[in-house]
Amino acid sequence: MAGTSSDAGKSVLVAGLCRWLARQGVRVAPFKAQNMSNNSVVTLDGGEIGRAQALQAAAAGVPPSVRFNPVLLKPGGDRTSQIVVLGKAVGHTSALSYRERKPELFETVLSTLAGLRAEFDVVVCEGAGSPAEINLRADDIANMGLARAADLPVLIVGDIDRGGVLAHLYGTVALLSPADQALVCGFVINKFRGDPALLAPGLDQLGELTGRPVLGVIPWHPDLWIDAEDSLSYVADGVVGRPKPPLGEWLRVAVVRLPRISNGTDVEALACEPGVSVRFVTEPSRLADADLVVLPGSKATVEDLKWLRDNGLAQAIQEHARRGPVVGICGGYQMLGRKITDTVESGAGTVDGLGLLDIDIEFTVDKTLDRPDGTVFGAPATGYEIHHGTVTRRSSTLVPLVTLPDGTPEGALTNTIAGTHWHGLLENDAPRRELLRWAAAVAGRNFVPAMDTQFAVVREAQLDLLADLVADNLDTDALQALLATGAPGGLPVLPPGAP
Repeated sequence: MAGTSSDAGKSVLVAGLCRWLARQGVRVAPFKAQNMSNNSVVTLDGGEIGRAQALQAAAAGVPPSVRFNPVLLKPGGDRTSQIVVLGKAVGHTSALSYRERKPELFETVLSTLAGLRAEFDVVVCEGAGSPAEINLRADDIANMGLARAADLPVLIVGDIDRGGVLAHLYGTVALLSPADQALVCGFVINKFRGDPALLAPGLDQLGELTGRPVLGVIPWHPDLWIDAEDSLSYVADGVVGRPKPPLGEWLRVAVVRLPRISNGTDVEALACEPGVSVRFVTEPSRLADADLVVLPGSKATVEDLKWLRDNGLAQAIQEHARRGPVVGICGGYQMLGRKITDTVESGAGTVDGLGLLDIDIEFTVDKTLDRPDGTVFGAPATGYEIHHGTVTRRSSTLVPLVTLPDGTPEGALTNTIAGTHWHGLLENDAPRRELLRWAAAVAGRNFVPAMDTQFAVVREAQLDLLADLVADNLDTDALQALLATGAPGGLPVLPPGAP
């Protein structure tokens, strides 16, 4: 599944295809050769992959594995990215130096894909960005480079909500070389709103012009919002999810949209709760009427902390903490401390934190990757950790937010501050409700948590909805034919075609 651009719908359609196939008893796995994202999870085999591939694995009914995303690039703050290969960080790379590593990485990608194809009936592959980035085609390992090497039929999805989708689809094919075009078998249009009869003539003409069919039009659906792959989806001042009416008073949550935000999806569990309004914010005035402020994870903690200070958000957060609750997650938790010593990510040495928690943080070369369990507010909880920063000093009087099975403290809880290194903590239903009760009490809000909200059920419902959209709106017979026989021969070449 290729796309006309980032966020065109590749990730959600792959998830939908995986769930649709799994419902029919097909052993299916997702695969993304190379992902660039700061949204990641820890797999059961102890590695790190893009969060979208973990969601796709859940759709397929299989445990997440490093094999589903063999190369992960995590952008930092100095025009470099951390490179993760088969789940393990192996260093940092610039855009130019990364190209020198691609031949070796491509061998890993192809051998990993071959292993999955031998184990599963179907492997649904997701491209990265657009296949028509012809300046990158020579050493591409994620789009047509992968399709050519593994002889994969390709569908191209375009987001009609952005406008110009027919030109995007046609132009994407026309910029590919003849050999690449031979594998492009059809199109899918995503996020359609309106009268299908008005769109139909354009689809017919696109088919005539390209010699390739539109295999379906996926309608825009308001209930699809969990696990956005692209951090660009975190729109400042945009409401997260579809807030349901409160049982008491509303609880207003402001999530600081850091420039290098990592795993901002953590707050989606809050947005599932009736009466909780969650927004991403980027400037101080947006905290004035917030009940709860959340500092999410960051791939560049020290640089994002500087950004907070430069635009006045640091002072606004400190002022809010005098009257209302603040929650920090991973990098956000580290920012709440007194000192951060970082010679690993930023090379900044020791800098002052926000001073809201009596802890010191030091970054280590080795990254912590873990899937711990413990107790939060007396209830069992699980999560996952992905970070270089570790707590080197904590006040002996500081109450932990999480207690591990051996009694080890994790995170911190004060009258107005809660912090943890755990991603996914808010996906635990009972701890989430208790945290919201605590936040509401601190904020003076008569907020009443719903006792029947189950985040896992909400996520499963969205995956089932994706599969329904695939089954109801795509030409599934044509999809089955492509899976059985691959790309048909004789597909026309569109001019000009890349050399």
